[in-house]
Amino acid sequence: MRVLVTNDDGIASPGLTVLAQAALEAGHEVVVAAPHRQYSGASASLTAQEEDGQLVLVDERPPGLPDDVQSFGVKAAPALITFVASFGAFGPKPDVVLSGINLGANTGRATLHSGTVGAALSASAHQIRAMAVSISSAKPQHWDTAQEVSARALHWLVEQPWHDRVLNINVPDVAPDRLRGLRAAPLASFGAVQARVKEKGSGYVQLTYSGVEAEEEPGTDHYLLARGWATVSMVRAPVDDDSDIVLPAFDGAVAEAEGLVEVSTGTVMSSGADAVAGEVAEDEEV
Repeated sequence: MRVLVTNDDGIASPGLTVLAQAALEAGHEVVVAAPHRQYSGASASLTAQEEDGQLVLVDERPPGLPDDVQSFGVKAAPALITFVASFGAFGPKPDVVLSGINLGANTGRATLHSGTVGAALSASAHQIRAMAVSISSAKPQHWDTAQEVSARALHWLVEQPWHDRVLNINVPDVAPDRLRGLRAAPLASFGAVQARVKEKGSGYVQLTYSGVEAEEEPGTDHYLLARGWATVSMVRAPVDDDSDIVLPAFDGAVAEAEGLVEVSTGTVMSSGADAVAGEVAEDEEV
């Protein structure tokens, strides 16, 4: 399989090499395409630094990456990198995207803001299997542990038939023989760090940040990670909520004139639905 490795810490991060090595040892074809600088907190943003409408590439490589692995530094957010990769920007469309290894945990619902997870979600939206990996340290000492967990998860991922979900993996920064194992875990209701408004003044808001005690939610990803477990959670890109909530709807003047009527599901319909659909299709072509 063809594997694209990216991240939000930038092309100079050794975490890219660790993921690339895990994919290479599994026999996959690997290409690296990562932001030229840090894009932490970018979520699934599609921002970039363009010149004359062109996405700018730089000739940079992560440290220790094998010479035969193609590498691109990209002046763009990680989600945009996986977005354009799905259209062949860095060679054939990848079968798998590996994002990370992020410096610091991505646990709880704060993963919404993660550029690492955002890149994986962007890939899944284009029918690409994806996995985001993070290690619970800003200065990791045990990359070998993260590589082992990533390799095991990748082996499982490529065997799955679906493409619309993302594995979010967090690994403690401990030696391999100190790792307690890998466990599935729900997202905590918070991240590793919480922000609060400390002061509001004229023209500014000051925030304060603090670590979160894992004891608050036993069994969650943050709780288990703090106790030496690697965790895996399944997350999905935005999908329609198929609950039975009736959404607001109303008939405008044009709809009323055309005989459209509101129904209990919050949608509108007409006996001439096929004709209306045909009119919409013609408008879209124009």
